Amino acid sequence: MGRFTRAGAMVGVLVLAASLTLTGCGGDRKQADFVGGPGAVADTTAAPTSGAPGPSGGPVASGAPAPTASAAPALRLTPANGATRRPISTEISAKAPSGGELGEVTLVAANGDKVPGRWRVDGSSWVPSEPLRYATRYTATVTGTGPDGAARRGTSTFTTMAKPGSLIGSGLYLADGRTYGVAMPVVAEFHPGIPAKDRAAVQRRMFVRTDPPQPGAWHWFSNGTQAYYRAPEYWRPGTTIDVRIALAGVPLSNGRHGNVDRTATVKIGRAFEMKVDNATKKMTVYEDGKVIRTLPVSLGKKSTPSSSGTMVVMEKKEHTTFDTRDEPDPENQYVTEIDFAQRLTWGGEYIHAAPWSEGQQGRRNVSHGCVNVSMAHGRWLFANTKVGDPVTVRGTERRLAHGNGWTAWNLSWAEFVKGSALPVPTGGAGPALR
Repeated sequence: MGRFTRAGAMVGVLVLAASLTLTGCGGDRKQADFVGGPGAVADTTAAPTSGAPGPSGGPVASGAPAPTASAAPALRLTPANGATRRPISTEISAKAPSGGELGEVTLVAANGDKVPGRWRVDGSSWVPSEPLRYATRYTATVTGTGPDGAARRGTSTFTTMAKPGSLIGSGLYLADGRTYGVAMPVVAEFHPGIPAKDRAAVQRRMFVRTDPPQPGAWHWFSNGTQAYYRAPEYWRPGTTIDVRIALAGVPLSNGRHGNVDRTATVKIGRAFEMKVDNATKKMTVYEDGKVIRTLPVSLGKKSTPSSSGTMVVMEKKEHTTFDTRDEPDPENQYVTEIDFAQRLTWGGEYIHAAPWSEGQQGRRNVSHGCVNVSMAHGRWLFANTKVGDPVTVRGTERRLAHGNGWTAWNLSWAEFVKGSALPVPTGGAGPALR
């Protein structure tokens, strides 16, 4: 294996359905090109409470007596009335002096367009379901009830900031509408990375909802360029995952603001898992927990060993070229045509067909770090795997480096949650929005 690099690329929604420059077993990761389509997060548009206004300006249910002003003080809203230069990521919060419950929220732009949104589960704020527009006046109205049941209301008109000149790029490694394997993490990418002091605020704007519900958590890399989201265990087959990385307009401490929101709705397919044992030189393939095939492999030789750990299929190329001429060791420099390649690491480890090593497969390791299989087995695997399927290799001379690929599942749950910028409840967090 050669040196490990990870140069991220953001072109639209980041998805490994497009071409990643391939360097083969032992090559460095090159810049990737990504394509994808917009997704959607289901949101509801709040409707204002009906009824005639009472003395304090709040609506009163039909037939109910009008409350006195002292019994129903107005709600205090944030942003405050008259606020200016607010970020387009602004959320609406309200507080009642004497307690009570908050109800509906309406947010209307100066041209009359209504903005849908949802309350956070903890009731701390109401989150618009789309970025606000720059340099635009909005009016927010929040209704609620006091401890005595009296209706109350608060209104605030504020203006958003002009578009900033310094933005931070972002990406999402999910393609809207696609189906992935059970180990597919939600991978958000940022360029440049998010400063450590800003990660908690950014993480609060990264929303994941699963159906059926499964708890989860985020994990940041030390340089803040990527964050993974996963559950304590692999996703349940058939799960729907809705993701919104609501970075647009989020202010950072380095003077930058987030560029856009990234959204996707994806499905999780059947449980398909590959386990490779260096001791036996075999791969065992499981589908929905049952062994469906066992096949011989050849792993990396001692000078270029394969990585031991749990990896994820990141990309699939039926035909490609491995070019490792930039490797420092001349013995590891080559250009080879490859069939049925499935990327496992940024550093250049793949599962792929290797007809030249079929005589050694199941007996000894001769590769440059890849998992070599026969042409027939390579074709069969390629036809049956999905991006996001887990691959576990054990018993080699090298441990998988954290971040060399989508290594979210190579950590225990206890280790994984330590990388969150926010506290994680025991067992994982649920959705942030109602």
